[in-house]
Amino acid sequence: MTTVLPFDSARAGRSTAHPAGLDTSHLHDAPHPGDTVRDCSIVTAEGGVPLVTGEYVEYANFDYAASAPCLTAVADALSAALPYYASVHRGAGHHSQVSTEAYERARRSVARFLGTRPDTDAVVFVRGTTDALNLLARSVPDDCTVVVFESEHHASLLPWEHPAARAARVVRLPLPASPEAAVEAARTALREAPEGPRLLCVTAASNVTGEIWPVHELVEAAHAEGARVVVDAAQYVPHLPFGLDDTGADYVALSGHKLYAPFGSGVLAGRADWLREATPYLSGGGATRRVTDHDVAWNDLPARHEAGSPNVLGAVALAAACDTFTEDTLALQHIRESALLERLRAGLAEIDGVHELALWGADHQRVGIVSFVVDGLPADLLAAALSAEYGIGVRDGLFCAHPLTAHLLPEGHAQAVRASLGVGTTEEHVDRLVGAVADLVAHGPRREYVDSDGRPAPATDPRAAL
Repeated sequence: MTTVLPFDSARAGRSTAHPAGLDTSHLHDAPHPGDTVRDCSIVTAEGGVPLVTGEYVEYANFDYAASAPCLTAVADALSAALPYYASVHRGAGHHSQVSTEAYERARRSVARFLGTRPDTDAVVFVRGTTDALNLLARSVPDDCTVVVFESEHHASLLPWEHPAARAARVVRLPLPASPEAAVEAARTALREAPEGPRLLCVTAASNVTGEIWPVHELVEAAHAEGARVVVDAAQYVPHLPFGLDDTGADYVALSGHKLYAPFGSGVLAGRADWLREATPYLSGGGATRRVTDHDVAWNDLPARHEAGSPNVLGAVALAAACDTFTEDTLALQHIRESALLERLRAGLAEIDGVHELALWGADHQRVGIVSFVVDGLPADLLAAALSAEYGIGVRDGLFCAHPLTAHLLPEGHAQAVRASLGVGTTEEHVDRLVGAVADLVAHGPRREYVDSDGRPAPATDPRAAL
């Protein structure tokens, strides 16, 4: 078990100051009365991970942006809920009633975490961000215009053009040259859209570069044009507080597996009216109020869009993560991560041939994500060598954001490597990654690598027998 407290400045580097240019004015200077800082320990494997040499080392996980490990608080909540697990809402038995209360209590926890507005918003449990945005794409009015930047993750770029989506028009905006250009491009596109409902879809933080988007300004511009905004906050909420009440956004989508609750749950939260009027895109038990030989009457929210047996344990897990990440916990965790991120970026910048990807420049504020390429070393080979020879886990590829990543790649590179930080990241992990990249740049991989199901792998690998 690895325990890393968000307020443990000794693990965060030499300084807990924010990097230059990072706007943290929305964070607390001091904890609010009644709020608290929670323990953010994570569940880890004992004994480390094997290297191709036969040695074992502590795993250096730099793949948090793909899926974060499980918080111990989440594992504890699941252990407490499992003995009472049962189907919810329609069972008369004691365990069903206990599970129903746990499920709805989870909804209230998520609502608090996301700052939902009690008079206008609904919280719908889904499978993840992709599911949430596909649900919204099937719930917008038929004459809706949807505006989306090409820099979006596929989860927020593609659902609007699905054959079953209801948008009448989808406007794809090119990559903006600056945050200000993004706001102006969105404003212009929404202003020039035909009469009728309009929706702007935007990420809060890029899963490729970690850069934070100007959500407040985009919401203000969209609302001035009479449009709504949905925010993909999957990469943002594990690092910083996000509130519908604070940002003014109309909808927010997130995934539990990014938020240290990897049990198949996610959320679409926001204005209830479009969701209440939409026919469920998943039909089945729970979504229906009455079914006859020739008619179906659908339930009201949130059951209307939660057909089938709900993922009760996934909701409990997500709620436990939301309860752990109080606003003050996230604020202190952000300070710690910012120091580690600054250390990582500075170390990589010192290595010849390493190029970091960025849309808006090196100084723009960001969460704990760094994507980079190394001249002369393919991304997949670099990722394989980091794992096999150093016990470091990174992601390689185009990160389900192909238009953005392809645009940012330097000439001669087809893919990039992404290193993403989280609550278990330590200074030693950062230094090991920087040292490993420097070593691979200077000497190349120390083992021979061959193709294995389309990916590089050590030609001889004793780990395969473990």
